[in-house]
Amino acid sequence: MLWHELTIHTTEEAVEMISNFLHEAGAGGVSIEESGTLNKKRDTTYGELYESPLNDIPEGFAVIKGYFSEGTDMEALQSEVSPRIEQLSEFDIQTGEVRFETRTVDENDWANAWKQYFKPVRVSERLTIKPTWEEYTPESANEKIIELDPGMAFGTGTHPTTSLCLRTLESVIQGGEEVIDVGTGSGILAIGAIHLGAKHVLALDLDPVAVISAKENVELNGLEQQITVKESDLLSVLGSQDPALGVKLPVKVIVANILAEVIMMFVDDVYHALESGGVYITSGIWKNKEQLVHDALVASGFEISSVHRDEDWIAFVARKR
Repeated sequence: MLWHELTIHTTEEAVEMISNFLHEAGAGGVSIEESGTLNKKRDTTYGELYESPLNDIPEGFAVIKGYFSEGTDMEALQSEVSPRIEQLSEFDIQTGEVRFETRTVDENDWANAWKQYFKPVRVSERLTIKPTWEEYTPESANEKIIELDPGMAFGTGTHPTTSLCLRTLESVIQGGEEVIDVGTGSGILAIGAIHLGAKHVLALDLDPVAVISAKENVELNGLEQQITVKESDLLSVLGSQDPALGVKLPVKVIVANILAEVIMMFVDDVYHALESGGVYITSGIWKNKEQLVHDALVASGFEISSVHRDEDWIAFVARKR
């Protein structure tokens, strides 16, 4: 089967928004390649292996590729996506000098080729992400394995925002907490939270594709009894005491690895969904949005406990007073 490949040259800052545009436009898969220059610092704290060769993408830039079925009108598609990218500057998201390229490729050239670069990755002292098709033996009894088959619709979990969030979760989870994961995606944070000792996680996402992916990964890890995946937003479950949710509101921990603009939209909802002294972990924040998110959290009544960084991405740990 043949597919149309739309390549967009942009910045790392704009990756998540543009990737979302491509998914909404009907992409059958999206791949992202960020800067791999020799100037880019590689974090090998936990023994990560970087199998893919360094590339020549300039520092701070990225190449996004979306794959569309053979009958797609690519000119119309580009006309649909281009103005949405231009509008990102209104939200202070810098896209750089955006360039588009198109070509036709065979499905076998992209559908599975990316798998050769996804290897087991130790992202924290206790958590390792392992693709389902790879063999791996834990190095110690304390090492917990997150089995993951993200498909082409989601990342491998090794993006700085995700690994940063997992490490931050590890510093917060003490054991026995009920947790809500907002915008769960592949379900990786929910799975990580259970491995770290959480009692139950309610994993929420508005994207039905994400809900399917999260449920599949939860099953791969044998955690169906400890993670409830639901197609919903946080506001819709506020005030609910439905036992089918698996958690009783208010909860001890809420985690959200999403865009800063979205985070600021429901800070008050998170505050009401947390018990007194509860913790809100939020990641997916590009460095130029740090102060905006900080101010939004404080304005809602949170106290900033700590700030964690990975490359140009930020994660906040905020506590309800």
